[in-house]
Amino acid sequence: MSTQDLFRGSLIRFAAPRPEDADELARFSESYEYLIQVDTENAIPQTPDAYGNAGRANTIEFHLRTLEDDRFIGFVALHSIEWNNQAALVAVGIGDPNERGRGYGIEALRMILRYAFHELNLNRVGLDVISYNEAAYRAYKKAGFIDEGRARSAVLRGGQSYDLIKMGLLRAEWEAMQA
Repeated sequence: MSTQDLFRGSLIRFAAPRPEDADELARFSESYEYLIQVDTENAIPQTPDAYGNAGRANTIEFHLRTLEDDRFIGFVALHSIEWNNQAALVAVGIGDPNERGRGYGIEALRMILRYAFHELNLNRVGLDVISYNEAAYRAYKKAGFIDEGRARSAVLRGGQSYDLIKMGLLRAEWEAMQA
């Protein structure tokens, strides 16, 4: 039987959390710019303890490490998994601004989609992206996600409101892109 390595791309690999990763994630959380790109929650720096290995229900998270030098650069997660509906939401975060724009995020998306559809047998992967996060929006479009709607003025940042864009990708759409 021939199988494809679902944990390895051409630039990065999926890895289990290491104790030192929590320190790095806490350092990432000290960047307001980083926090407002990855979440709609209040931007609050966290301690390493907040990134413990306890795990969350209905979430599968991988840490991203470079193949070149095994450097920890961020995470990708499937969360809010509804097994009965074969659906999940995806989130990706590249912590260091110097690591962004190098192809790691799009590769992480492509790898997690392959994992979601081939390993977990999901039928749908969705996401929310804040309208000001244009780089993420472009990456999601490049990965095949389709705009499904918009929650107007759903996110407040710095005294301004922004739309929350809803996007999704179905297994059949993803498979057609692979052909």
